Parts: sequence; structure tokens; C-alpha cells
Amino acid sequence: MSKIAEYKRLEAQLAEQLAALDKLRSDDKLQREIEFETRLNGLLKEYGYSLQTVLDILDPGPATRTNQPSPRRERSLKSYTNPHTGEVVETRGGNHKVINAWKAEYGADEVRRWAR
Repeated sequence: MSKIAEYKRLEAQLAEQLAALDKLRSDDKLQREIEFETRLNGLLKEYGYSLQTVLDILDPGPATRTNQPSPRRERSLKSYTNPHTGEVVETRGGNHKVINAWKAEYGADEVRRWAR
């Protein structure tokens, strides 16, 4: 590409960008955003806060939320009665020592039927 062709291409691109910039300058939304930013920076300077400090005040973030216990659903209490021995075992989890022994001896399907 010759230098003059490159120059004309860049000049045309610049003209397009200047037209887009002029169009943005007259946009009411842009003017409102610029005014908001100016006022916000004024308030930050007036009170001596940084933007990050204000964001931390408005949204403390996960650091303070992790101190709270997680809302985890409590497992329901299941009661198993062994019909052979009459022994009753109550558990909230599935990894109970006695229940596992029963499953090994009588079978998992049979033990599940003993649940109340």
C-alpha cells in the first residue's frame, strides 16, 4: 500500500471517529453520567473517602458473610428397628456402625425396610 493511500485511509477513519465523538458529546445520557461522576468525586474529596472505601461500606463482601453459619438443611432423624433382636438405632447419617453391620449381615435392602 502506498503512503498516500494509507494516509487517506487513516484520515477517513479519524473523520469517522471525530463524528462519533461529536455525537457522544451531545448525548444526554453521557452528560448525566459525567455530571454524576463529577459530583461523586466531589463528595469523595469532601468526606475524605476513597471509592473502594465507599464500595466496602455499601457491600461488605464475602469476608463478613463467612462468619455466619451456612444455611444447611438438618438431616432428618431415622429410626431402625432390628426385628430379629428388637434393637433400635436412631441416626441422622448413613454411615452408622451398627447399621453398616446389619447391612453386611442381612443386606442393605432388608435393613432399609426396617426404617421408620
